[in-house]
Amino acid sequence: LGDKCYPVCKRKLIEQSDYFRALYRSGMREAGQGQEEQLLRGGLSALGLELVLDFINTSCLARLEQEEGGDEEPPLLEELVEAASYLQVTPLLRLLLSQVRLGNCFELHRLAQVYGLQDLHDACLDFMATHYHQVLRRPDAQPHLLPHALQQHLKERRMRGTATLVAIGDFMGASSLGPPPGCHPQAEAPWSMLRYDEEAQRWLPLANNLPPDLVNVRGYGSAMLDNYLFIVGGYRITSQEISAAHCYNPCLNEWSQLASMNQKRSNFKLLAVNGKLYAIGGQSLSNVECYNPENDWWNFVASMPNPLAEFSACECKGKIYVIGGYTTRDRNMNILQYCPTSDSWTNFELCDVHVRKQQMLSVEETIYLVGGCIHELGPNQKSSQSEDVLTVQSYNIATKEWLYLKENTSKSGLNLTCTLHNDGVYILSRDITLSTSLEHRVFLKYNIFTDSWESLRRFPAFGQNMLICSMYLPDVREL
Repeated sequence: LGDKCYPVCKRKLIEQSDYFRALYRSGMREAGQGQEEQLLRGGLSALGLELVLDFINTSCLARLEQEEGGDEEPPLLEELVEAASYLQVTPLLRLLLSQVRLGNCFELHRLAQVYGLQDLHDACLDFMATHYHQVLRRPDAQPHLLPHALQQHLKERRMRGTATLVAIGDFMGASSLGPPPGCHPQAEAPWSMLRYDEEAQRWLPLANNLPPDLVNVRGYGSAMLDNYLFIVGGYRITSQEISAAHCYNPCLNEWSQLASMNQKRSNFKLLAVNGKLYAIGGQSLSNVECYNPENDWWNFVASMPNPLAEFSACECKGKIYVIGGYTTRDRNMNILQYCPTSDSWTNFELCDVHVRKQQMLSVEETIYLVGGCIHELGPNQKSSQSEDVLTVQSYNIATKEWLYLKENTSKSGLNLTCTLHNDGVYILSRDITLSTSLEHRVFLKYNIFTDSWESLRRFPAFGQNMLICSMYLPDVREL
């Protein structure tokens, strides 16, 4: 190339490079050196050619493999891809698929587009989707390399698997399910993770690296954002509040620790709104913190008008709604609305019925209130014995209409966990017709379209400190 000659084994050259294989098979086996030099002048850099020939001679790419696991972009990446693409060194291009990492994913994605390398392009997208929040934090995540359309595509790519119910908690009967696939039987951990196989209608263990720090934590906040599960704050059995934050990435089946909140808090609500997390209130707290996954940091935003206890909250149409509970003086009868854009709270409406300890979910403009205690004021007031009933109510933020949808008098409305999944609200509650020192859990579904209950079977009978959520698990991984 130019004035420089590069010794290379002819056999290896033909084996590794489609370009040279076609050259020799076309009857140019006796091509002279001068003619060969002319064929290699098509925009190739000497550095790129050296890297490619080094791979052809050794079948490895020393510069990339030496830095494997690092976050820095390897030097001369553009020259390497250009030469490998020009000379059609398929084994090298195939090797690059396994070399995508945080330090080079943007550059490799750009080069794949420039040189029309579809497999490398897809590998970069898969990697960036799998490590989405880490990718957002990269200093090179500039708008021209990560435009809004690409961000949306990566989020959609994270959800290409199967929507699956996942339960986390202390399952007393989990041992009857057997060990997770590929794992040897062992002593039961205090916490477990299970996934629900809807076709077989049974719960199966989900093997993962659940952090020991989460064991025996109560009163935490949880939320799904971009198909990551976040568990934040809470208190330990010693009653010590914590500010720690962890997240589970189902694409990798891995837990990781994040930046802690500024404020230790428990019995609060954690909500995902417009790509961020909001930690609202807590025991005797009115302040609110916002977590931005782009910088892995928490910042205080506008506080609620008053501290609240036993309240609930949810996101609906890009805003936060807080209902029920108690202020320091009286029942909270106001529906509070928080607007992230203006960072302000307003009194949205006054309630006629007081609710507390309920769970809240939303679909479009409708908020569903599941469980909790309902206290009707005035002459229609119910006795305290009837407060612990599993009910479902709805509230439409556009029409401000309340509907009392369904109740189940044999199931508890307190200390339940629920999630939206497909066409219904899936609920883990307890059977109040049984007397036992342990909590007998029942698995129910409320169909929001038919307004009907469905009892589901085969859930571990006893358990505490449970959480149920819906997430997308990869189809390719054997769970």
